[in-house]
Amino acid sequence: MGGAPPPRTPRPRLPTGPDQEGGRPSVSPLRRLFALHPARQDHLPAARIAVSVAVPLVLLLAAGRPDLTIYAAFGAFTSIYARHEPPRDRLRHQAQAGLLLTLCVALGAALAGAPEAVVLAVTAVVAALGAVAAAHWALRPAGSVFLIFAVGAIGSLGQAAPVGTAAALAAASAAFSVALGAASRWAGEGVTGPVAAVPAHREADPRQLWAHGGRFLAATAAAGALGAASGLSHSYWAMVAAAAPIAAPDLGARVERAVHRVVGTLGGVGVAAALLSVPLQPWHTVALVVVLQFLAELFVGRNYAVALLFITPLALLMTQPAAPAAAGDLLQARAVETVIGALTGLAVVWLTRGRARG
Repeated sequence: MGGAPPPRTPRPRLPTGPDQEGGRPSVSPLRRLFALHPARQDHLPAARIAVSVAVPLVLLLAAGRPDLTIYAAFGAFTSIYARHEPPRDRLRHQAQAGLLLTLCVALGAALAGAPEAVVLAVTAVVAALGAVAAAHWALRPAGSVFLIFAVGAIGSLGQAAPVGTAAALAAASAAFSVALGAASRWAGEGVTGPVAAVPAHREADPRQLWAHGGRFLAATAAAGALGAASGLSHSYWAMVAAAAPIAAPDLGARVERAVHRVVGTLGGVGVAAALLSVPLQPWHTVALVVVLQFLAELFVGRNYAVALLFITPLALLMTQPAAPAAAGDLLQARAVETVIGALTGLAVVWLTRGRARG
């Protein structure tokens, strides 16, 4: 705040951390699990992101099409990118992220109804290519978690909207997110307070970039196969959980991220169980999604496990209008698939630790 120049951060190494910016304090892992990092004006991006999600979902609800909210919601994930970046950097990076998310929504819609093995295989390829693109463009959050979620969730629908409709909704939602991100400079976001400028492109050896993508491919492919073998639904959740730790910047952070993912998700399953225990109308679901998105963004930079208390029910609720599922099956699948994915991601991180920088 004030007239002090924006803090400059050192050029991040590949891969960069997706959610928690800044260094980790030198405290025990157990204390880090429960520690809250200092707030960094998190209410500004949290409010912007919540509005980016709320407006397209409310418009679709008013039009009587809650079944289409899933496509707009994934487009709105554009708003999550380029947090705490200067307005010009945010505009560029959000436009790039919006393009990737729109393509993933369209691909997911094209895959809907295909055999599960096909959906999981394509999603694993997207995980790798998306991670390479995100690293090359220096996108934050790093990695391809949101791209995996988009392709896997929409591709797993028994019947999706036409590809053109799905892509148009995602693109419109993404464009609104980009516009709101540009306008947020008038609220001071990216102008005062914590500002982290990043390069337009990652300067890295192409072999390093493709090795980075290879780790995402190996982890998500193995997690998807194990998730499918479990006999539970939503195998793509295992793929999302496997990708999450790989995006962290070093081995210690990757292990910590996996632990946070499991602990936070299990706690979030309890929150989701409470919310799903009562009958929810579509407008209830949309309202909860917006509130949960705000709370998730309020805490994601301070403690990943705490943020997952809200991210987990958010992920469950946003897919319900398009693909309703029994609460018990949904909660069990989320918990088990997350554990499978996190352990798989850790195994890949450990096996490739000598070939990864950091």
